[in-house]
Formats: sequence, C-alpha cells, structure tokens
Amino acid sequence: MITGFYPDWAKPTFTIVKILLYAFMFVVVFPYLPGSDSDIFKGVSVFLGVLFSFGSSSAISNLVAGLVITYMRPFKIGDRIKIGEITGDVIEKSMLVTRVRTIKNEDITIPNSTVLSGHTVNYTTSAKDLGLILHTSVTIGYDVPWKKVHELLISAALATKGILNEETKKPFVFQTSLDDFYVAYQINAFTEESHRMAAIYSDLHQNIQEKFNEGGVEIMSPHYGALRDGNMVTIPSDYLPKDYQTPSFKIKKDPE
Repeated sequence: MITGFYPDWAKPTFTIVKILLYAFMFVVVFPYLPGSDSDIFKGVSVFLGVLFSFGSSSAISNLVAGLVITYMRPFKIGDRIKIGEITGDVIEKSMLVTRVRTIKNEDITIPNSTVLSGHTVNYTTSAKDLGLILHTSVTIGYDVPWKKVHELLISAALATKGILNEETKKPFVFQTSLDDFYVAYQINAFTEESHRMAAIYSDLHQNIQEKFNEGGVEIMSPHYGALRDGNMVTIPSDYLPKDYQTPSFKIKKDPE
C-alpha cells in the first residue's frame, strides 16, 4: 500500500502507463517499418494525424478532463452530487463521461469537460463525519416573539426523521434579515442521510406547518400579508379552539 495513493487511482494510472509504453514502443519500432521513409507513407501519416486531431478534439478534451477529475477526486461512485442544475447519485465514472441518476430515476450523461469547467457540490463527503446541514427559511411577522419562532422551528426539525440531535449536531436557527413586514428565520439541521435529502426536506416543511399551526403562529412566507381589520386567520380550523368565532366585518359606506 502506497501512502497517499488512493485505490480509485489504480486503474487510470495503469491505463496511462500502458498507453505511454505503447507510444514508446511505436516510436522505437516506426523507423523499422517497411516504407516508413517514403513520401506516400509520410503523407498518409500526416493526413491521418490531422483527421484524428479535428475529429476527436471534443473526445480528447473529455479524456483529459476525465484524468484530471480522477486525480482531483471531487466525488466517487454512489455520492449524492450537484453539477450545474443536475442533482443525483453518481452511478458511473468513465474517462469520457460521468453518469448521474436523479431522484426521479433519470440517468443523465455529463461530459467530463463540462464537469471540470463548472463547480461540483458533493453532499455525501462530510455527511457521516461532520453532518450535512439542511436549511430552509420562513418569514414571520414582528408581532410574534422570536424566541417562540426559534422554539417552533427547532421542535419541527427534531420531529423530522433523519435529523440528528447529538451534542454537537443540534438544530439551530439564524435570523437572516429584518424586512419591512416580517423577520426571516432559517432553520438549520444536521443529517447523515444525504441520499434522503428530498424526503427529509418534505417532512421538515410538513412539520414546520404542523408546529406553527399548533402554536397559533401564521407563516407570512414569502410575500403574503393579512389585514387585521376582521379578516379570517390563515390557521386551519382544525387547530382553532372550539369556541372560536370567525371575526365579522362591516362594509363601510362612503358618506353621501
């Protein structure tokens, strides 16, 4: 075992060494080929070289990018990644392309040159050790105490399957902005299950609705406003007290 040499480097390194040996062998053998010094042979060689260069420029760029990606190790088979607008699990890494399977079971082939030219987000690399932090935001009116909002968001996160509640990996809340009509709160929660991100987000959003309805707090997100002159509240009736009466309102007529 060579220190610092990763197992996934073995196959591409063997391929590179083999290609170099073949190239060296061809250079050594070429002068001894019959007719290698004739003008016809030289012309055909130049023609084939130019044809190969123009016809395979894209393939060569993908091949070089594949080698660079291999030794950069931005992801491995099975990792949940995001390349551009594509999010999914890596199912294949070849010298020319990377194949990703989305949560909708769509297999997407991405040229390695595209992967190398953009940025790649890897959700799996640190999920087991540091924990992947999932986050989502809600906006709540200034009339609700911030401590109550923090409490409701954290309780919603803890009620979500897959969210960690360890000593150093407890859910926490950031207040990200103070806008004209509401405060923006961001709940952050740790998880080790990067492959269940979509399901965890869905459960988290459901639990946020549930906890805020139980707490009697309306979510004013993102640009919703309710007039306080007798309009009905937006909390579902299942969460309202049994003796609650819908506010009435009167139509004010303009004086004649």
